[in-house]
Amino acid sequence: MFCLERMKGAARVATMAGLLGGLFGVPLAHASDSPAPTALPAGAVAVVNGVAVPTSLLDDAVRRVSANGAQQPDTPQLRQMLTSGLIAREVLRQGAEQAHYDQKPEVKQAPAQAKIDTEVRLYLADHVHPDAVTDAQVRSRYDALVASLGKDEFKARIITVGDEATARKVLAQVKAGEPFDALAKAYSVAATGAQGGEMPWMSFPVPAAEGKTQGLPLPIARTIAQLPAGGITPQPVQIGNAWVIVKLDAKRPTQIPPFEQVKDTVKAQLEVLALQKAAAAFTAAQIRGATIQQ
Repeated sequence: MFCLERMKGAARVATMAGLLGGLFGVPLAHASDSPAPTALPAGAVAVVNGVAVPTSLLDDAVRRVSANGAQQPDTPQLRQMLTSGLIAREVLRQGAEQAHYDQKPEVKQAPAQAKIDTEVRLYLADHVHPDAVTDAQVRSRYDALVASLGKDEFKARIITVGDEATARKVLAQVKAGEPFDALAKAYSVAATGAQGGEMPWMSFPVPAAEGKTQGLPLPIARTIAQLPAGGITPQPVQIGNAWVIVKLDAKRPTQIPPFEQVKDTVKAQLEVLALQKAAAAFTAAQIRGATIQQ
């Protein structure tokens, strides 16, 4: 109800460890002026204050993105975004080591591959100070969430695959009576696949409009809204390079919990956003003081 499952999920990532992943989106537009471009060292995607960022780290990051079910193609735009994150990570690592965070017990005890992330996490935890979330902000956020809901909410399942032929094969199996959840576990590349394609209860105004679908792609939201309970899409729905089969498990009037019941969860969600904002500002300031070659 009230998309509470998604809000609790956001609250659970309110850690500095979670913020490390968000560094991939830090823009470098405000970095300090660098010397005239020179050739990068072999096997490097950037140089930060004289320290090379290896191409192998970028390749690993691309593989992780491709393996997490997002079906993100390997494009120059993706590589530039991930390179920005690696540069931010290196800037923070250097700041942390200058402050001797590499000598902290938590860092020394971390596995070899996790030492840098542990060092940066501790460094951020000590230097990032988000603004406090006020009661007025919590109430305003609650009211905005309520206003974004429709009169009904939907419980759906999805199977996401990477090509039309597979989508049509899976849909034929669904129509032949094979369990939807089993096919989702076997074929879906979405994160929901492990849960049989199950999605949380979601509510949005109908007819669905762009930007008012609780984060669902508009074609999926429109499909869900048109299905009867128990219904399955007659044809796969194309979303970019992915193909999606949708099943509507249930539909009911939207259930809105009272403010007092969810205010702590709403506050935790806002604290996550404040932490992300403060971490991005701190990281951008560190980058402005660095000499970066790409």
